[in-house]
Amino acid sequence: MQRTTAARAVAAALLGVAVGSWAQNVSDATVAAHVAKAKQLAGEDLKPLLVLCQPAPAARATAEQRDQRIAREIARPAPEPGRAFDNLYYVGAAWVSAWAIRTSQGLILIDALNNPKEAEQLVDGGLRKLGLDPAQIKYVIVTHAHGDHYGGAAYLAEKYKARVVMSDEDWKQTEGKLEFQSGWWGPVPKRDVTVNDGDKVTLGGTSVTTYVTPGHTLGTITPVFDVIEVKENKRNVHHVMLWGGTAFNFGKDIPRLEMYIAATQRMAKVAHVLPVDVMLSNHSGYDGTVQKLETLRKAPASNPFVIGTEAVERGLLAMGECAMAQRDRFLIGE
Repeated sequence: MQRTTAARAVAAALLGVAVGSWAQNVSDATVAAHVAKAKQLAGEDLKPLLVLCQPAPAARATAEQRDQRIAREIARPAPEPGRAFDNLYYVGAAWVSAWAIRTSQGLILIDALNNPKEAEQLVDGGLRKLGLDPAQIKYVIVTHAHGDHYGGAAYLAEKYKARVVMSDEDWKQTEGKLEFQSGWWGPVPKRDVTVNDGDKVTLGGTSVTTYVTPGHTLGTITPVFDVIEVKENKRNVHHVMLWGGTAFNFGKDIPRLEMYIAATQRMAKVAHVLPVDVMLSNHSGYDGTVQKLETLRKAPASNPFVIGTEAVERGLLAMGECAMAQRDRFLIGE
C-alpha cells in the first residue's frame, strides 16, 4: 500500500496534475488517437515498438504463465555475439540483451541475463569469442529489478569481483518483496553500488550516465553513453541511449503508466539536446539488434545502429503514446 501511494504521488508530481484528473476526457476516441499518433511516429523504421500499443492485461501474469513464457524465451537459440561499435559489444540472448562497453581499464556490462548459466555461456563465452577477457568486467549495471536482467549478476560479482549497480528504488525492491519471481532466474544480487538520476559510472575515461526513468519498475535506469566508430581513418563519436524498461507487464497501474509517459517525454528532450543518435533496448526484439549485427557482418557502408536523433525522439514519443493509449483503456473501464 505504501509503495502504491508513493508511486501515485511521484507520478502526480512529475506531471503537475491532480490524481483525480487522470480519468477526465478519456474515451475510445482518445485511445484510437494515441495509437494513430504512435503509428505515425514509429513509421516503417520503428515498427517493433508498436507492440506496446496492443492492449495490455489488467491483471499481472500468474507465476505459472510467467515461468512458461520465460522457459520458451530461454529455449530460443542465442545469436552470435557481435560488435556494434569499436567499443560496444552484444553478448546477449535472443530475448534479453547484455551489452559490454570496453574501456581502457576494463569492461562495463549492462545487464546480466536470466541466470548464472546464461551469464557463463553467453556473457563469458561471448566476450571470449570477441577477443575480450570476461575477468575485465568491473561493473554490471542492472537496468531494473527483474530477474531477466539481474539473474546473472551475482555470478559475475562473485567470479570477477565486479561491482553491481542499480538504482536505490530497485535495490529496495530486491531487499523486500520482489515484483516478479521465477525459478528460471538466478539469485538476487546483494546491494552494492547505488546510483541516482544523473549519476555517472566511470571507468577508464568512459562514463555512463544513469537516468532514472520510472514506469517499468519504480527505479528503472536508462543508461546514456558514448561509443566510437573508426571508419576510413575518421573517428566518429555517437551518443547512445539504452532504454531500460519497455513493456507494460505490471497490470492496471495508472501511476506507473503516468511515470512511463513522463519518462519518455523527458528522455526525448535529453536525446534532442545531447544529441543521441543510437537507441538500444535491453530486449533485442525492440531495437532489431540481431538483424543489425548480421547486417554489420556484411560490412555495409553505414552502421545500422546509427538511426539519427530524429528517429530516437520519434521512438521515445511513440512509446509514450502507446502508454497513453493503455492508460486510457484502463480508465475507460473505471
